Amino acid sequence: MSDNTHQKGDNGAKIGAGAKIWHFAHVSSRINIGANSTLGQNVMVSPDVSIGNGRKIQNNVSIYKGVTLEDDGFCGPSCVLTPRAFIERKDEFSPTLVHHGATIGANATIACGTTISLYAMVGAGTVVTKDVPDHALVIGNPSRKLRWVSQTGDRLSADLVCPRTGEKYRETETGLVRAET
Repeated sequence: MSDNTHQKGDNGAKIGAGAKIWHFAHVSSRINIGANSTLGQNVMVSPDVSIGNGRKIQNNVSIYKGVTLEDDGFCGPSCVLTPRAFIERKDEFSPTLVHHGATIGANATIACGTTISLYAMVGAGTVVTKDVPDHALVIGNPSRKLRWVSQTGDRLSADLVCPRTGEKYRETETGLVRAET
């Protein structure tokens, strides 16, 4: 493991203070890794990727060109954020955005051009081929919304109240938001 405080990698990667990169990880050029993020063993990051502050990326994760992972989320072991095409058309890759606080489960596959919204959760083994709304828990192949989750990751019942914090949520066109009190 290395602690690359404010260093730039030999290949032009920018690595934030307190970031940790474990054994056998491959960090390509033109990468931004935020402060206090962790890249586990055998992680592969292609060029032109941005990883926010406090992002936890577990072992054997592959992240391809055009992916942005915002702050404070989790990528489970062996998940893949990948291009969709089987024919090499790298100039046609669409950006993939994983918003603040979003969690991706182990062995999930995220197709390029999709957005995983705020505090959304992608279940283990899920294949995401379309955008995931704020606070949605999606599962399956292809992914489908199972239920809503709170900012703390707790499953919400029909009343949309977080069992841990008591915070209330309401539905919008983009998913859930915390209700004004």
